[in-house]
Amino acid sequence: MEEYQRHCDEVGFNAEEAHNIVKECIDGVLGGEDYDHTNINQWTASIVEQSLAHLVKLGKAYKYIVTCAVVQRSAYGFHTANSCFWDTTSDGTCTIRWENRTMNCIVNVFAIAIVL
Repeated sequence: MEEYQRHCDEVGFNAEEAHNIVKECIDGVLGGEDYDHTNINQWTASIVEQSLAHLVKLGKAYKYIVTCAVVQRSAYGFHTANSCFWDTTSDGTCTIRWENRTMNCIVNVFAIAIVL
């Protein structure tokens, strides 16, 4: 319980830590794969579920929202945007961009502090 309490007392979302966790999940799921539309649902579900599980294991007092989009690479590019209204001193977000020669992946992590 002491370890959990220590994590909860930390203020602010560590975007770098979240970025590294999610990047490992993406690499584990998509690394070495070529785009295949029949696998997209499985890949995106695996990425968000694994990322969420690893973030929760950190034991920090946050509610997490994880989104993932995988698209076939094309000359048209891939653009996303998001906006949040929250407490910037405790809540946070990070966006992880990953690509290979056949696809692009964008994962967004939103962390909302739980006030105890």
